[in-house]
Amino acid sequence: MRGTVGLDDDREVGELWAVDGRVTFERPTVPRHLTRDVVTVEGWAVPGLVDVHCHIGLGADGPVDAATAEAQALADRDAGTLLIRDAGSPSDTAWVHARADLPRLIRSGHHLARPKRYLRHYGRELDAVSDLPAAVAEEADRGDGWVKLVADWIDRDLGPEADLRPLWPDDVLAEAIAVAHEHGARVTAHTFATEAIPGLLAAGVDCLEHGTGLTPDQIDEVARRRIPVTPTLLQVERFEAIAAQAHRYPVYAARMRRMHARRHEHVRDLHDAGVPLLVGTDAGGTIEHGRLAAETAELLRAGVPDADVVAAASWRTRAYLGVPGLEEGASADLVVYDADPRRDARVLADPRAVVLRGVVVPGRA
Repeated sequence: MRGTVGLDDDREVGELWAVDGRVTFERPTVPRHLTRDVVTVEGWAVPGLVDVHCHIGLGADGPVDAATAEAQALADRDAGTLLIRDAGSPSDTAWVHARADLPRLIRSGHHLARPKRYLRHYGRELDAVSDLPAAVAEEADRGDGWVKLVADWIDRDLGPEADLRPLWPDDVLAEAIAVAHEHGARVTAHTFATEAIPGLLAAGVDCLEHGTGLTPDQIDEVARRRIPVTPTLLQVERFEAIAAQAHRYPVYAARMRRMHARRHEHVRDLHDAGVPLLVGTDAGGTIEHGRLAAETAELLRAGVPDADVVAAASWRTRAYLGVPGLEEGASADLVVYDADPRRDARVLADPRAVVLRGVVVPGRA
């Protein structure tokens, strides 16, 4: 790799090599009979992109077969997403770990929800709220260090007054998150509503998905605790359409419209307050895979600077997840562009080359 390689916020180098799939900054000695096997890529490179809210194995109606899940992962890979934190899936996708041609996957197990309080066939529905700690322990043991909770959803039992309401009592939530931590897992939570945030913060949640209901005071507290938020603006853009279908629930519809209308301002407030932002598409279900660049474009529209968008889509989130970027001996996972994405993040939509485990992805160079 020749040109400019951004390693993190402060460091860049002019070249690196991938030997046997691993990064080295020392020029290797290549026997003459192997020189024809050397592939050179030039441009501006960053560590492989990261989608932290992505659902491999999930379709619009729930779990999908392995062939469909494979196609989802390949779509992400070809767009430059080489590391995925799966934010809940009803499918067992552990087999992805054995596939060198697919992105690295960090699984969160099933979404944990309650009956009629989430999307049908998506999550693991618990009949009693008291079952949550034990279910968290099980999902922590079957996942890759993360558990996904559904913290709030519309409560249709309230009739015309139906609105977003928390799913779990605060004491149960605190016990469940403590159990996850005891099992060596971190917890991320789906949350649209303001009302779920106090219980999540008191329980020690590690990450927030969507976070559309965060108030200014809550934003300040989340920033103080350095809890990352994944804004999922592609998903929030759908709130107006969701509200239009909720004519039986006018209170809920009005809230969804308010959050939709101020979605970009809200993300700008998060950034300005110092909340760590992560990049997640919410692909799977109703959003196509391979759309990380579309999500980053929404962050740019919100006013997040180009350099911060690229860092959040690459090395900062890798560091948060505990997965190395471009370091000596690390896996050679990088994406190459014709221009510096730190100056113009729009180029993330058009990679010149994608390199996964030291191999140039066919058709991307």
